[in-house]
Amino acid sequence: MPDTPQSPASAAPSAERSRTAEEPRAACVLCQEPSEYPESHRGITLCPRCAWLEGQRTACSG
Repeated sequence: MPDTPQSPASAAPSAERSRTAEEPRAACVLCQEPSEYPESHRGITLCPRCAWLEGQRTACSG
């Protein structure tokens, strides 16, 4: 049986993912915990927990 080599595209991470993985994480503006965004991200950065709480707070503002 012939061996089938794995494609290099599936083995290597994308350039965007490796670039953002090396950058330090931006702090959440509410709780100062690390967010999922790099420090180079523009705008307000929220951690996943604070983003969820903010969504809950603004969902029923009517």
